[in-house]
Amino acid sequence: MRDALITLLGAVLAYGLGSISFAIVVSRLMRLPDPRSYGSKNPGATNVLRTGKKVAAALTLIGDAGKGWLAVWLAYYYTLDPTVAAAAGLGAFLGHLYPAFYRFKGGKGVATAAGVLFGLNLWLGVGTLVTWGVIAAFFRYVSLASMIAAIFAVFFSWFIKLETPTVCAAAVMAVLLIWRHRENIRRLAAGTESKLGAKAATPPPDPNAASR
Repeated sequence: MRDALITLLGAVLAYGLGSISFAIVVSRLMRLPDPRSYGSKNPGATNVLRTGKKVAAALTLIGDAGKGWLAVWLAYYYTLDPTVAAAAGLGAFLGHLYPAFYRFKGGKGVATAAGVLFGLNLWLGVGTLVTWGVIAAFFRYVSLASMIAAIFAVFFSWFIKLETPTVCAAAVMAVLLIWRHRENIRRLAAGTESKLGAKAATPPPDPNAASR
């Protein structure tokens, strides 16, 4: 019972950390449009990049990946239990997807999932990142690279014989990540998916701005 409570507590605390959306936070601090108002309307680094502000996109990427890594690191540091670490990683990932601070409407979880994988195992993270990079370089579709890398993460975690909770966490994240990309799958099939680096159209001006 005690172990179950510790695992649950770790997941809940990690969920709170994961609920911080760095795309929204960074955009507000840098006075950029809300990432939920343009492009894919996804609060993530790829959509922030469509503003042309590479620094903002980089900070978003670092923040979203960092919170996933930090959740796993803290859980393992204080418990030395891979089950608690896996639960915390999954909690942070769910927090990004369904953040309590933003009416449970979050991003697609790619960067946070990457941070979680690096926290769970360095080689798991490296293998997944390399897979993502190869697919993205060849096809120029972030969504496609992310889904394929997520699937390979499950295989990698099994292949290098990681603990069962880690393999299960990777599998759950892969399923949820693909589900969150269902609209991208439709656009890929229709040939309308935006490629890496595509800039979003300038958001329409606010008609009430002049009267403020």
